[in-house]
Amino acid sequence: MLDKQVGGLVPVVVVLAAVVLASSSVLLAEEAAIAAAAPVAAPAPVVAAPVAAAPVAAAPAAGPLLPAGWDAKQEADKVLARLVNVCEARVKGAHDSDFVILDGRAYVVYMANDRQPGEAANWPFIYDALSIVNLRTLAVEKVIPFAASGQAYANHTLAEGACFVPRILQKDARTLRCFFASENPGKRQAQTWRRDFDLQAGAFDARIHKARIKTPAGVFDMQPEAFYRAAAAEGFKKPPKDFGLYQIDSFKRFDGKTYCVLNNYPAGQNALASLDAACETFEVIGHFNEPQTFKLTEAAVERLPDGTWLAVCRQEAGSRNYTFTQSKDGRSWSPNEYRPVIPNGTSSKPTFHRFKGVYYLGWQESTRIKGVHRSVFNIEVSADAATWRRKYRFETEKSFQYPVFREHEGAIWLTVTQGDSSGSRKERIMFGRLE
Repeated sequence: MLDKQVGGLVPVVVVLAAVVLASSSVLLAEEAAIAAAAPVAAPAPVVAAPVAAAPVAAAPAAGPLLPAGWDAKQEADKVLARLVNVCEARVKGAHDSDFVILDGRAYVVYMANDRQPGEAANWPFIYDALSIVNLRTLAVEKVIPFAASGQAYANHTLAEGACFVPRILQKDARTLRCFFASENPGKRQAQTWRRDFDLQAGAFDARIHKARIKTPAGVFDMQPEAFYRAAAAEGFKKPPKDFGLYQIDSFKRFDGKTYCVLNNYPAGQNALASLDAACETFEVIGHFNEPQTFKLTEAAVERLPDGTWLAVCRQEAGSRNYTFTQSKDGRSWSPNEYRPVIPNGTSSKPTFHRFKGVYYLGWQESTRIKGVHRSVFNIEVSADAATWRRKYRFETEKSFQYPVFREHEGAIWLTVTQGDSSGSRKERIMFGRLE
């Protein structure tokens, strides 16, 4: 999601053997505020009791996780050297990507603009684009902008406003579905839309349709107010926002269902949600916003070996270090807590995955390379989600922020936001193979 919305917007998970968990005026000033904040050590962790649940059926990792003499930074440097830019030359700012891979191509979506580095929810010139990348050559075969302020479709014309935080998934053998938020903070409720891409035709549908959100109160257009009311009914007390609702951690399959994390960055809201079989309606399963003295947002979730859920959350208050929360059923979540696996994180989107029986936890470190914000990103790995080892340490003055990882035919691929000179370093989306 973003990390700079109308005032600012948007790695990774850890678990101890006990399976604990703890990823209006716009906040365009976020980068300045972050730059001014000195890193603060996280409080001592509080360990919660483990909860019982049905175990996750997945093959455990075989053999050692890392070979002898593994150098996390050296291996990360190799990854950095083979990344390619998927944006057009005219793009000045880009951020918050997502992608799927099929039939030898990566389909990468992201938000972009042709004026300046960075992003903000009150910039109506931000649009969403799809880049199609050949996996063998890494050549960008086509770039298709698909959502922009005021864009006229066959059945609807978008209102003025930024098109933010696109997400993509494969709906069926012929169709990719893209979601995006159209928003104009302080002027209207943001709306999440969906638009389909026909793989055979190589083109987008001429129409768009509203995504829906299902809460205990009913089914509604997917807008921040419906998400907020559901949280408020369970005791959420922070003020509502009319923008900022995204599928921040998308999309993961468990037990034959599709899940994601919904969040509202400016409001500090988070919830686990499922997507229906038609890929049209997001159902809120359980909120995790406690303690409300923290400002929690942009979480990533996974299932643990015992079947419980673990979420790692970005934090905007106090030390800005990541916190963790756990759940037996995805509905009721423990209060967020710090965990020693991430001793010095800073506010940015985390990642949490299980690839080939191995957990990958990604997190942004507060350390800065030559003063550059978000210039250090670590990936820890674990076979049991209890004992972690450092596999990658990305250190770069170009930044390494908001990565997305996907497994395809035994390989792990990624997208990531980088830049050369702006304070935000949100200038382009890079793509390549992690391993």
